[in-house]
Amino acid sequence: MTPSPYHPPIPVRIGYCDRVARAMDSTLHLLRDLVAIDSVNPSLVPGAAGERHVADAYATDLRDAGLDVQLIEVAAGRPNVVAVLEGRAPGRTLLLCGHLDTVGVDGMDAPFTPVEREGRLYGRGAQDMKGGLAAIAGAARVLASSGGLTRGRLVVAGVIDEEYASLGADALVRDWRADAAVVTEPTGLQLAVAHKGFVWIEVGTVGRAAHGSRPEDGRDAIVRMGRVLAALEHVNRELRGRPPHPLVGTASLHASMIDGGREWSSYPDACRLRLERRTVSGETPETALGEVTSVLHALREADAEFDGHAQVAFARSPYEIDVRAEIVQAFIAVARGQGLDVTPKGVSFWTDAAILGTAGIPSVVFGPGGAGLHSVSEHVVMSDVLACRDALVRLAERFC
Repeated sequence: MTPSPYHPPIPVRIGYCDRVARAMDSTLHLLRDLVAIDSVNPSLVPGAAGERHVADAYATDLRDAGLDVQLIEVAAGRPNVVAVLEGRAPGRTLLLCGHLDTVGVDGMDAPFTPVEREGRLYGRGAQDMKGGLAAIAGAARVLASSGGLTRGRLVVAGVIDEEYASLGADALVRDWRADAAVVTEPTGLQLAVAHKGFVWIEVGTVGRAAHGSRPEDGRDAIVRMGRVLAALEHVNRELRGRPPHPLVGTASLHASMIDGGREWSSYPDACRLRLERRTVSGETPETALGEVTSVLHALREADAEFDGHAQVAFARSPYEIDVRAEIVQAFIAVARGQGLDVTPKGVSFWTDAAILGTAGIPSVVFGPGGAGLHSVSEHVVMSDVLACRDALVRLAERFC
């Protein structure tokens, strides 16, 4: 009897296992290569390398795996990578997405020298999120080398600028559509269906410049900002004291950067504060700005000479997907089959899943574990990278 294509005879199975083993080796090899490439976001660190070189390396690996690959310039010298694996019959499209950029490397001795120790790989971007990128590429390689998808379409995207303004994800959703997506940010192999948003707000206080010996002429903008900071501390306490969102906890607020003044012996005529408000479902940029403007209004009521203003500089929305969504249920089935935690969770950090979801692509977040996110000792668990890859393979076969 002619064997079914879905139940190949033993010799084919051996070949398949060999190909999967080679894909495993290539997954970790790619991880090391990606970590060794400087891809610090130039919007965070002026003059930094950006994503060009890591995009080239990622594109080369995906082409070698047999995918149709495009490099799409989003900003000068900063391309997205988009690769496609077509199935043998029509079906649904699954998007696997990760970001190519990293934060800066201040305080790190050798940020781009991958070091393996006790099953962990250390280096800038290892956890956030080159481990997730390697898992995606490894999954695409396994699928391609084992005959491709029976049906549907796999789209792999490596996008720029997630660590700043997500220019890459914004560009991706303008031109590409999918029936569902997975963003492989580091979740410790837990399925995340919700995360917080954020609002960046600039606050300014106005003083009057004068010689330091003439207090009757001067108005101290920095001291006035101190009043703002004290009031905002109370706002944060109130936010943290609210009933938490069941998946992501409470909203919060913190001061990020402050500057003002010109010299030792002068009253400062201006002070600028940049703060971040982390938001939960149901909150908007207007919600956050209203809290700050209420503080300024109260200070103005208490002191007629107080002069301050606030504006939103940038914002990204929180994200939550219904756990009954098909992509969520499909991933739960896959995770259960691998013996992973199948309870949908929330994560505190923002991800590009919010952009994909807003564009109509139901998205979940799932990636390898590790520690040291944005710190001087960042690492990813290498076995988690492989487990993430295997889950993505099974999800693509099931969902597409």
